[in-house]
Amino acid sequence: MRSKRVVVISGPPGSGKSTIARRLAEDSVYDRAVHMHTDDFYGYIRKGYVSPWLPEANDQNTVIIESFAASVKELAVGGYEVFVDGVLGPWFLDPWAQLAQDGLDVRYIVLRPDEQTTILRGVNRKEGNALTDIEAIKLMWQHFSDLGEYESHAIDTTHQDVNKTVALIKKMLAENAMRMA
Repeated sequence: MRSKRVVVISGPPGSGKSTIARRLAEDSVYDRAVHMHTDDFYGYIRKGYVSPWLPEANDQNTVIIESFAASVKELAVGGYEVFVDGVLGPWFLDPWAQLAQDGLDVRYIVLRPDEQTTILRGVNRKEGNALTDIEAIKLMWQHFSDLGEYESHAIDTTHQDVNKTVALIKKMLAENAMRMA
């Protein structure tokens, strides 16, 4: 079976990653698609968990992201289009760049509403394990405020609803945009 596209939807907590990735997977142009939520992998930890935004979580985060990327690769090679959602900034793109080097079609998209919108969306989420701590959301938004070489992968979703954002990303994917080399 031919491998399919991997679309990484990233951004700070509250930017809409899960909602957008889920919708994109449901509306995939392929016959088979999956939405993978990185937070699920963190939820598997039963002992030794460290909040991922803390500096001392680096080793934990590295193991989680590499394990997650390995699972994504298996699904893509197995014929699924994979939509990943997670707080994956340039500091955690090595596994995804490796998938691209291995021949997978990897796209990287960062949802980046302005700080105030991100905070409002973040604290008003109703998901059971959603991060709603204002200071943590602000910190993560700041981490995404300058993406360096990946700045062109950011889209400002401040004034977009879910439907507009989904339509924009579908257009970008159809135009072969947001590729990781």
